[in-house]
Amino acid sequence: MTTNINTVSKVMDPVHRDVDALKDPQKLLIGGGILVSLVLFIYLAVTQVIIQPVLLVIGLLLGYTLFHARFGFTSAFRRLMSVGNGEALRAHMLMLGAATVLFAPVLALGLSFFGAEVAGYVAPVGVSLIVGAFIFGIGMQLGGGCASGTLYAIGGGRTVMFITLIFFIIGTTIGAAHLPFWTEEMPSMGEFSLATSTNLGYGGALIVSLIIFAVIAYISKVVERKKNSPKIAPLPSARGWKRIFRGSWPLWAAAIALAVLNALTLMTRGEPWGITSAFALWGSKAAQFIGFDVASWGYWQGEAATALNSSIFADSTTILNFGVILGAFIASAAGGLFKFTKITRGNFMASVIGGLMMGYGARLAFGCNIGAYFGGIASFSLHGYIWGIVAIGGTFLALYLRPLFGLSVPKSNDSVC
Repeated sequence: MTTNINTVSKVMDPVHRDVDALKDPQKLLIGGGILVSLVLFIYLAVTQVIIQPVLLVIGLLLGYTLFHARFGFTSAFRRLMSVGNGEALRAHMLMLGAATVLFAPVLALGLSFFGAEVAGYVAPVGVSLIVGAFIFGIGMQLGGGCASGTLYAIGGGRTVMFITLIFFIIGTTIGAAHLPFWTEEMPSMGEFSLATSTNLGYGGALIVSLIIFAVIAYISKVVERKKNSPKIAPLPSARGWKRIFRGSWPLWAAAIALAVLNALTLMTRGEPWGITSAFALWGSKAAQFIGFDVASWGYWQGEAATALNSSIFADSTTILNFGVILGAFIASAAGGLFKFTKITRGNFMASVIGGLMMGYGARLAFGCNIGAYFGGIASFSLHGYIWGIVAIGGTFLALYLRPLFGLSVPKSNDSVC
């Protein structure tokens, strides 16, 4: 969740008494979102391989889930580092636990729906990862959201996030151009998997992972009680079965849904959910169009050259991204919440800087909060854990930078965070 919460010094009662109230559905927007999704689905079914329309549906469900729960990574790290609130972090641990339970048999047995060769996200641990994750941690706190947060905030109409996305793409493209330096010239210990780089196997790695998640969740609870942290602000919600379609979902429900959808993505295309590789593709294609010799970059050599020379609709990550935006748009309209927001000088500059930092950092760190943190840890890769730790370090520094751009930071005496 990337919505700023006012402190008690700014408003008398930031928790509205009618938290269960919802606005009327924006039926015209809902119909438009469904129509665009249907047209894109048909186009993909006619022009692309079967997995593309399937991935569009998965992307729609991902976007719908993210928006309905306001499931955030940026806000989770910010609440943890500023006031010690670990509610969202515990949701992360539940999500990661469910994902590893699902990923383990899929990766061990090579299970897939369409005969694709299955592989998790396992990346090297080195200077590139550490620098990239730290930069990303700062950038997501300035840009107003992480990679997934940027997409679903755009779907919800948060205008400044369009600025973040543009500069996210630019930063990712620059990072792609520089990546060979970071991976070939800087020190690295190579890839390390808890499952395949040890004698644990996928079964043992799963047990170790679940223990780690449980310990982190427990520590977060202890810290939260010790600091008497403010709770997450409640969101408007429907009651009963209507809550599936309108209003907020509990974080635990979204955590499980995201884990299942990521596992379905793995089994559909042969690799987990990712976001930022598509940004590098879009930016590189744009750079190529205006005259840059993108094809000579080390990043686009080998199999990657096929993606550069193909339609973006043939890129599975692109289709997932389109689905996330459309799914979040439909979810926001269902709750009557789609609305373009105001851009100020402060949040504009923060979005420019944050977007550039996230984009560059994501390329260096072999992914973002989704590809590196979520996908990496679910794939039993050590780099995913290190990404999370270092990104939290970047978040801590960013807490001192956010006020310079007029962005709020939760305080311990706030009624909610």
